[in-house]
Amino acid sequence: MAKIYYDKDADLKFLKGKRVAVLGYGIQGRGHALNLRDSGVDVVVAQRPGGPHYAQAQADGFQPTSVAEASAQSQVIMILLQDTLQPEVYRSSVAPHLKAGKALGFAHGFNIHFHQIEPPREADVFLVAPKGPGSLVRKLFTEGAGVPSLVAVHQDASGQAKAIALAYAKGLGSTRAGVLETTFAEETETDLFGEQTVLCGGASELIKAGFETLVQAGYQPELAYFECLHELKLIVDMIYAQGIQGMWSRVSETARYGGLTRGGRIITDATRAEMRKILEEIRSGTFAKEWITETAAGRPVFKALLERGDRHLVELVGTRLRSMMPWIGQEPVKAQGSKPKGASPKPKRVKRVGAKR
Repeated sequence: MAKIYYDKDADLKFLKGKRVAVLGYGIQGRGHALNLRDSGVDVVVAQRPGGPHYAQAQADGFQPTSVAEASAQSQVIMILLQDTLQPEVYRSSVAPHLKAGKALGFAHGFNIHFHQIEPPREADVFLVAPKGPGSLVRKLFTEGAGVPSLVAVHQDASGQAKAIALAYAKGLGSTRAGVLETTFAEETETDLFGEQTVLCGGASELIKAGFETLVQAGYQPELAYFECLHELKLIVDMIYAQGIQGMWSRVSETARYGGLTRGGRIITDATRAEMRKILEEIRSGTFAKEWITETAAGRPVFKALLERGDRHLVELVGTRLRSMMPWIGQEPVKAQGSKPKGASPKPKRVKRVGAKR
């Protein structure tokens, strides 16, 4: 079982007299910077000028500066940039200023674990990873609560790396909820595995497979959308709040029996074998090497897959149906590498096997 730290186990004094540089003012960076500042920590924000995040940082009362300047004037440097941007930014603008007595922080262990960033031995290296988006980190902090976080230490040059990490987590408000101790390897590998097999990859493929099965059998795509995508949120919300068994107790007995007796026919031993194969690709570094190579080549496969997804019937149907449900309050999100989308056309009726004429 993981060791869990709370407010009593962390002391902000380990950040006293230190300046913390928050590199990147996106959703996560904003939450970190504002919470730390409100906790009495001296914070400087690094963000490139000209973009919306720069303007937001100014509106929030910060004076954004360059990564190099923020790194030079700070004793704790938290890198909250995209994984693929971190190595080059680190080499060009952080490494020259990372000296003995300084600490380098991450919210995800990818670049440390896969050796894309190799800090000097005289620097502390820690991880504080909130288990929620930066907007939630901020919201709960202002309400007197906090988002649980993970904490890990990769290098303890000063003998105080864990204390600094816990102080940082306390500044975010995470020790109010609980901070679980882990390692860079465990955080990175479990995070990638969850994304690929369940949360993003597995869930989206399961939705599309269910949708396609119904449409190909002659059912209207609109009904297939509701049954295989739209209502998933209702189930996930119950699982999120009450656990899997709590969900089972809140659905109809018909749904409960059907799901309990048929779910194992979808997630089979073959599925589990493929999950173990994917986990091994992550642990061995095969996936990391593939992703780094793909990025260096301009992401041709990544972009092609996103564009193919844009054209899938479930997206065309979904755009129209969501316009009928303004209470969803969705904001359009452009995936990196995906073409921006306007209003999708009304989906064409497709020939469906077995459809009545």
